[in-house]
Amino acid sequence: MADTVPNKNENEYKSVSLFRKRLKRFKKFKRGYYSFWIIVVMYIISFFAPMLMNYKALVVKYNGRLHFPVLKFYQGKYFGQDVYGEANYRELKKQFKNENEGNWVLMPLYPYGPYESLTDPSKEPPNAPSRDHWFGTDDRGRDVFVRLAYGFNTSISFALVLVVVCYAIGIAIGSLLGYYGGWFDIIGQRIIEIWSSMPFLFIVIIISAIIQPNFGLLVGIMAFFGWTGMTYYMRGEFYREKAKDYVQAAIAMGATDRKVIFKHILPNALTPVISFAPFRIVGYIISLVSLDYLGFGLPPPTPSWGELVQQGMGNIFSWWLVLFPLGAMFVTLLMVVFVGEAVRNAFDPREYSRLR
Repeated sequence: MADTVPNKNENEYKSVSLFRKRLKRFKKFKRGYYSFWIIVVMYIISFFAPMLMNYKALVVKYNGRLHFPVLKFYQGKYFGQDVYGEANYRELKKQFKNENEGNWVLMPLYPYGPYESLTDPSKEPPNAPSRDHWFGTDDRGRDVFVRLAYGFNTSISFALVLVVVCYAIGIAIGSLLGYYGGWFDIIGQRIIEIWSSMPFLFIVIIISAIIQPNFGLLVGIMAFFGWTGMTYYMRGEFYREKAKDYVQAAIAMGATDRKVIFKHILPNALTPVISFAPFRIVGYIISLVSLDYLGFGLPPPTPSWGELVQQGMGNIFSWWLVLFPLGAMFVTLLMVVFVGEAVRNAFDPREYSRLR
């Protein structure tokens, strides 16, 4: 039901929807509101990481022609380099500058890639932070800053995809159990209880020993067991909502079960689900980091926060391998928690109830 507030300009009452009141409440929670936009902007930018952080040049002008190495492979001999395999574009940029023949190379803002091993002739990796490598290099000579940036995209994408999949399954099953009830609910609950008691970590270890997990397989394994918790929330909400007068009125007017579920009950039952979503994202990010740390997550050399944390524990005196991965994970999870608090306050029924 929409509320009304005075319109100062026209001295009339203007209708304000419940959604707009919740959005206004969300904006008032400043740390959550700003954290939301910071995460959104960073996540969007992370998709352009290959254009911003890469050892491949964006554009190369050579002999009057433009080439785009970020989109196509070029051997070093093609540009006159005496190297085997792919061209070294950082060295090629210096070479063209010294030759001064009108050729040039446009490199990304941070000209290092997540899989590139950068060995320092003076000492073995890991190397401490420097002017070239802001967060240092890991034990294989790869740039830590780049791998953290790519790992951010991997972690957030993994959590978002998993939330969507688990929510879709959990909402569907929980809604049916809560709406139809009876023996269908009793049998369904016993099956869910048995399913949720299965040892998830052992199953992941067994599957990882047989098949090398990738992003899709890991999402599938996590979703295979992660949907059960959501069924309890939806089941309880459907039991509560279907006993209300508006549902009984819809049934009395001849509405079908499909219409009652999707049009009447489900929109009013999503409040706790939406409020809990940011905290589920935190849980899934931690799960991915934990699996990568234990060696049962994404396959190497995939950029991963858990793999960097594992390196930090193995190189405890290389402080940059401890500080920066844990710091990036801490700040990201803290901002997601702030967003969760803002969403929870916005949907708080004690603040915006129908009685007010």
